[in-house]
Amino acid sequence: MPGKHQQFQDPEVGCCGKYFLFGFNIVFWVLGALFLAIGLWAWGEKGVLSNISGLTDLGGLDPVWLFVVIGGIMSVLGFAGCIGALRENTFLLKFFSVFLGLIFFLELAAGILAFVFKDWIRDQLNLFINNNVKAYRDDIDLQNLIDFAQEYWSCCGARGPNDWNLNIYFNCTDLNPSRERCGVPFSCCVRDPAEDVLNTQCGYDIRLKLELEQQGSIYTKGCVGQFEKWLQDNLIVVAGVLVAIALLQICGICLAQNLVSDIEAVKANWSLLSQTTPYSP
Repeated sequence: MPGKHQQFQDPEVGCCGKYFLFGFNIVFWVLGALFLAIGLWAWGEKGVLSNISGLTDLGGLDPVWLFVVIGGIMSVLGFAGCIGALRENTFLLKFFSVFLGLIFFLELAAGILAFVFKDWIRDQLNLFINNNVKAYRDDIDLQNLIDFAQEYWSCCGARGPNDWNLNIYFNCTDLNPSRERCGVPFSCCVRDPAEDVLNTQCGYDIRLKLELEQQGSIYTKGCVGQFEKWLQDNLIVVAGVLVAIALLQICGICLAQNLVSDIEAVKANWSLLSQTTPYSP
């Protein structure tokens, strides 16, 4: 059209998405490094770092593993996303989005499998708790985790107090010389609100009594059933947290892929300009 001409804007990298992704991953990176540092410090305090075989000697779960694994994954993802966004490095950004996408699909697959195979998951959870019951006195962190779970969910053992027969200190065999024989940990005890001092011996000899007599002193429900009940009672909150995590992951993937597209468009434009611009000596 006469008197008018069309202007074409060269592609450029969007600053908002770039620095939002950078800031988000800085927080992610710092939190991951903190988790990893806590895990390594805990292992150092327990002497695991000087005796690596201690990692396999424990029959149950060492809770420190959670800090180390989660911290390690968060640190790697945070580093890739942070440096990739800041330096506009497409390799790191693609690694970040692919790794995050893989985690998202693994979480999605785990959720679907847990819903489809509920009975199998329940059996595996029961087996997992009982394996940790056996190792209750072997690791202080595991012991604290079990005590916290039993107190929080008002439960005792995987299916009930008799699961503590699996532990060498609490079983009811005649050959057991332990003072805790036929007892349960204090975390199984029903707390008296009037007590100011925690009675750590409240579970001694409790399983020598009849079940009806036990009910006023200890929790008689198993932790598997109580955990399922807790999930049902807090389904909206749990679902909300899971959806929020999923949305953050999807947002991170989209931002990284959008940034990669912008960077590649700019590079392609530079390459085109270098080919069309005549060389002048």
